[in-house]
Amino acid sequence: MLTPEFLLLASFVLDLIFGDPRWMPHPVRSIGWFALQTESLLRRTALPLRLAGILAVLVVVGGSAGIAGLLVALATTVHPVAGMAVAIYIMYSCFAVKDLGDHAEAVRKALDADDIELARQKVSFIVGRDTAALTASGIALAATESVAENSVDGVTAPLFYALLFGPVGAFAYKAINTLDSTFGYKNERYLEFGWAAAKLDDLANYLPARVTVLVIALAAAISKLRVYDIFRAIRQGARLHASPNAGYPECAYAGALGVTFGGGRSYGGEFHNSPLLGVRAGECSSLTIQQSVRLMRMTAVLFLALGVGGRLLLQPII
Repeated sequence: MLTPEFLLLASFVLDLIFGDPRWMPHPVRSIGWFALQTESLLRRTALPLRLAGILAVLVVVGGSAGIAGLLVALATTVHPVAGMAVAIYIMYSCFAVKDLGDHAEAVRKALDADDIELARQKVSFIVGRDTAALTASGIALAATESVAENSVDGVTAPLFYALLFGPVGAFAYKAINTLDSTFGYKNERYLEFGWAAAKLDDLANYLPARVTVLVIALAAAISKLRVYDIFRAIRQGARLHASPNAGYPECAYAGALGVTFGGGRSYGGEFHNSPLLGVRAGECSSLTIQQSVRLMRMTAVLFLALGVGGRLLLQPII
């Protein structure tokens, strides 16, 4: 019988090799469908929207975790190897190290080829801001920020919950994260219905975001980046971010890379001015995209190694 640590390592390696092929059925995409069906059903009731949103969170997160656990259990009854294969596949589907890096690298390659239109198209796949009028530096800023922002919810947070609770924990986290992406908007439609989804996502990411900063610092030290500036940037700017969690990895990346994140950007034709994060006035470029991807990958490997090492050391105690 293979250990949980081995299953997690196998899942991580599969993500590094294959990423998220579009032709494969993806369990996490099914969560989005489940969430929309649940929303449609609950909106037909007479429940207050906030209560309906709370019920949607309970149904989708509880249902996703339950289905993940049931699939592993049923497969195990067929054969222990089948159970391990299902557990590996569920955890593999929760990680996004390769995809995040590949999308950012596609932007970098387009910039290096001086193909601004292609770079705008590629960066539009990973950011929500309007990209049609972005300059080369604006494109590089958007791509580098995206790597920093998604390094927690796409990389270290799923690892965190997989280390603690296995495939069920990882899949439950992805359900929480998907609900926030689906319902967590502060607009007329979702201000009340999406309240619970947004709050639970904040809670789920609270500890992983802060632990990730320490691992980013270690990865930056190994990569000979600006470790001291990471903590300066966090101290000065993390609390300025609209999210209680996203400011931590974004400030860490800005500090490590010696650049400034934030500033003016447009969403759906409306101008927004984000707080400036970082302690140096460096401008993002093709090089900073490359550095951010390397830092993200190094952080992921270190996070996994430290987590697995910690589990193995604590096993005699537990």
